[in-house]
Amino acid sequence: MELFPPLPLSEWRETKETLHRFEQLVGKIRLTSSARRNHWWNVPFHVTGRGITTRPMGQCDGNPVFTIDFDFVDHQLVVTTLDGTAVSFPLMGQSVASFRRLTMEALADLGVHAEIPHPEPFDLPDSARPFAQDTEHATYDPEHANRYWQVLSQVALVLEEFASRFSGKCSAVHHFWHTFDLAYTRFSGRHVEQPPQADSVTREAYSREVTSFGFWFGDESMAAPAFYAYAAPEPEGLALEPLRPVAARWVPQNGSHLALLPYDEARALSDPRTAVLDFYESAYQAAASLAGWDIEAMASPGGVTDQRRLELQHH
Repeated sequence: MELFPPLPLSEWRETKETLHRFEQLVGKIRLTSSARRNHWWNVPFHVTGRGITTRPMGQCDGNPVFTIDFDFVDHQLVVTTLDGTAVSFPLMGQSVASFRRLTMEALADLGVHAEIPHPEPFDLPDSARPFAQDTEHATYDPEHANRYWQVLSQVALVLEEFASRFSGKCSAVHHFWHTFDLAYTRFSGRHVEQPPQADSVTREAYSREVTSFGFWFGDESMAAPAFYAYAAPEPEGLALEPLRPVAARWVPQNGSHLALLPYDEARALSDPRTAVLDFYESAYQAAASLAGWDIEAMASPGGVTDQRRLELQHH
């Protein structure tokens, strides 16, 4: 299968907009049915061999243990409890409203009582419209949904490879449903005091100094998919640091800067995987060096931290 297959936003925009809202609804169930983790690590989806999963949840809220999975091979939503009982329904042919109704019915059939305190999209143009009233978004092209999952899977493995080089505190490689991006974050351990006006999501996400890396599929503000990296807080002079490969660049973003490598430019290179790893590494070295991280102490070449083994490898 082709590494990084084409997925222009213009070709699957309607499916993406519908799927984004499907995922936000399920993500909000995950948010209320899982134990809170630092930096919201309990919230994102993880990639599976057939799609994406909430991972097991419940129990802490009085519900049975249950999991919700998007299957992008057979194109179904599958709700499963720990005893193996499952309820599923097709993703094709659903509006956001019908998807919500069928999801809640599936949960009820399994004895799961899920509450969604804010039953409308988060940070989307129709954020004032409840999911139950959205019959506008009703496009699901199975080919595009499957391609989206293929790209998620391939990029996730590149990020896992990049993550293997770092032994400090870091996040999983996970898929955030609110921004519809795949992300991996490294932490220096330093506390960051957020301004009083910062919202609660931002305050928790950026309570420690980070460098973050990921991929998104494009949106209204940036129509092309891209690999990205940034630092928060951003060290002075970061946007003057060189990036690799030559197609990568720093772009202004909400008063700071974002390192971008356009997906189509990366996939056109002779070795896209190596190019993306080089991009992430160059962004990390730039940000961590300027911020004064102990880069050598937090390194784990090839996923190894055993000093004896590292010495043997060098001889």
